[in-house]
Amino acid sequence: KLAGCTLFITGASRGIGKAIALKAAKDGANIVIAAKTAEPHPTLPGTIYTAAAEIEAAGGKALPCIVNVREEQQIINAVEKAVKTFGGIDILVNNASAISLTGTLETEMKKVNLMMDVNVRGTYLTSKTCLPHLRKSRNPHILNLSPPMNMNPMWFKNHCAYTISKYGMSMCVLGMAEEFRGEVAVNALWPKTAIHTAAMDMLGGSGIEKQCRKTDILADAAYCILTKPKSFTGNFIIDEVLLREEGVKDFDVYAIAPGHPLMPDFFLDAFKEEKKLSQHEGADGAKASTESASDKPLGPVAETFRVIQGAMSEEYVRTTQGVFQFELSGEEGGTWYIDLKTKGGSAGFGKPPVTADVVMSMSSADFVKMFTGKLKPTLAFMSGKLRIKGNMTLAIKLEKMLTQLNSKL
Repeated sequence: KLAGCTLFITGASRGIGKAIALKAAKDGANIVIAAKTAEPHPTLPGTIYTAAAEIEAAGGKALPCIVNVREEQQIINAVEKAVKTFGGIDILVNNASAISLTGTLETEMKKVNLMMDVNVRGTYLTSKTCLPHLRKSRNPHILNLSPPMNMNPMWFKNHCAYTISKYGMSMCVLGMAEEFRGEVAVNALWPKTAIHTAAMDMLGGSGIEKQCRKTDILADAAYCILTKPKSFTGNFIIDEVLLREEGVKDFDVYAIAPGHPLMPDFFLDAFKEEKKLSQHEGADGAKASTESASDKPLGPVAETFRVIQGAMSEEYVRTTQGVFQFELSGEEGGTWYIDLKTKGGSAGFGKPPVTADVVMSMSSADFVKMFTGKLKPTLAFMSGKLRIKGNMTLAIKLEKMLTQLNSKL
């Protein structure tokens, strides 16, 4: 279906962008790899040239172009080169994206600028540059890898800048779909679950892949969208929902570890019911915090703190220098703390002896999972199960300490 079509894909040297490119290449499509990795990266796999070789091997034609979407001239040059090489552009996939899951006070302005420049401005600019050529195509499409706009505050409070930048991409879909209705289809695609990419490895660490799906699911969903007529426009599509409508029944083929529970992606209210439950439990949690520690049975939370207290060392205190307060809801709810700043350190029920540097809010069940290695703090934070206020650097230090403690818990 895409034979002879020219796709301009940003960030196509690896991950989701490359998977979409390879799927189209099997039809014999022309792929413009617009990405910035020309030299091998020290930690990330793939360059525009290795991606080009894979695309050619899959049956497509590849044009690798060095493009940083923050640089207007690089985009203009790549678009001109694409038109000169392949005669036009039929499809634009805005896939390049930057991420920093940090709170307002913890996000440096250079990170804010990066996310706004890559996610919003880069998407807008690449679309603007490609549109005159797309309008000449028989069945032109713009596809942004961005979420449906969900105004639930939980998606803003932990990483406001990132959310604004991703919703900026989605607003491009909203506006351009209407502006170019009848001429160019403009849609958004977003995964229902976490997708295993280099970025996900960076965020979640080793073992995260078991909770993820392969990039193939987004490639298959993108192919469905890009082969529809241009009248299919202005849609915010979730990969699994679309593929089910297309008749796909077996989703285990997309799982890295079939049968393993999958982590829902950002901006989708998979945790809505759980959130309501936490709010309900929070009332009990507040009540529980008025009880004295001696009234509390030694449940899983108390037992965890007992082990932490026993594992305290001058070394932990010296290397961490932070005080952590936990506001837990549900059974054994209330306020608990770990003091890794005061000489010798301490942990237990109630408020810490000095002001906390980091306050973490979560359910007691998730707290126990986190401290026993069954739930990674980064993933708990990403999925809305863990809320963090205060010093994010210290929160990351605590995660490192957890990996050392896991064997004892």
